[in-house]
Amino acid sequence: MKRAQVPKRLPKSAHFSQFMQPFDNTMEKIPELTSAGHRPLKMDFEEQLRILVYYHLQEHSSAQHLLQSLKEDDFARQHIAPEQGIEKSSFSEAINGRGLEQLLHVFTLLQQQAADLLPDAHPELGSLVGIDGSLIDGTLSMLWADYRKGSKKAKVHVGFDLNHAIPRKVYLTEGNGAERPFVSKILSKGETAVTDRGYQCHALFDRWQQDGQSFICRIKASTKKKILAQNPVPADSIVFFDATVLLGTAGVNQSQTPLRLVGYEVNGVKYWIATNRYDLTGEQIAQAYKLRWDIENFFAWWKRHLKVYHLIARSAYGLMVQIVAGLITYLLLAIHCHEHFKEKVSIRRVRQLRTIIENELRCCPEEDIDPKYVKEQKSQPVKAKT
Repeated sequence: MKRAQVPKRLPKSAHFSQFMQPFDNTMEKIPELTSAGHRPLKMDFEEQLRILVYYHLQEHSSAQHLLQSLKEDDFARQHIAPEQGIEKSSFSEAINGRGLEQLLHVFTLLQQQAADLLPDAHPELGSLVGIDGSLIDGTLSMLWADYRKGSKKAKVHVGFDLNHAIPRKVYLTEGNGAERPFVSKILSKGETAVTDRGYQCHALFDRWQQDGQSFICRIKASTKKKILAQNPVPADSIVFFDATVLLGTAGVNQSQTPLRLVGYEVNGVKYWIATNRYDLTGEQIAQAYKLRWDIENFFAWWKRHLKVYHLIARSAYGLMVQIVAGLITYLLLAIHCHEHFKEKVSIRRVRQLRTIIENELRCCPEEDIDPKYVKEQKSQPVKAKT
């Protein structure tokens, strides 16, 4: 009698389970994802998020690449995809139509976990938030993403916690969306926005001060300055100017509320920084502005290694789902790298995590499988030849 071959069940990856544990800890606080109609969901929220995290973690290049892995890769099919599998139409419907509310809750909770866990690298500077926008190339069918004639782009606006090197807030607009209004939306009480010259606006400087919001913003060197009071500048310092001023031309665009202007020079380049932080020294203002480059490095790393801007959705809703899932993946990596290595996120540790997961699946004996982590497969009928 010859028995039919029954596919072996793959073990879970202990490291992947550990990697996802911070998300698992948030599940009780997440609003339930329910079907809008009478049909049951083909993919629940936990499955949706795991698929999206898997997409970013494994550097898939497209939605088709992801769906192929969910069908053909043993680990992805048994531990990432829904038990009955997921078809392209169902996947597209889910990504473009549901789950964003739940993802934003997860993002907020993970950001709080990471901020509590990671060390504060610059406590003497206060809570600093780098704010910047990044363009995402779209397709011509993305009619909502206006940029210019014959070109479609979206823009993601991110607030980046410079003290803990993690993203903390995110918004999405069309490519021509203004960046300056997002400063007030991103900042919380007691935080300081750190921004580049694109955010220079004297009327906004006045409004931010009236609203009690702090800022450190580089301005154009050609900006007119009316000096109200000079502040002392230490000898042998990179700082060459420190004063209370009004910015702009009187009767045209001059600021109404005095602010502080710090000028410093590094490698022959002069920087002019407008701020309302009078509690910091000029050198500390220069240090805080230098930290703004961390958000530039984050965007570059995030795009390159997590393939966040390889579109798997075309609608504004679906793209926001993809972006938030990419931020969640980064937060999970930040927690993972700190807990296991006391390090910041690096591609070396990401590749190491991928390799460990693959090795565990190859080497773990089947008798060590914990049944509660395995999707039971139906046994094939056994036929005897007579």
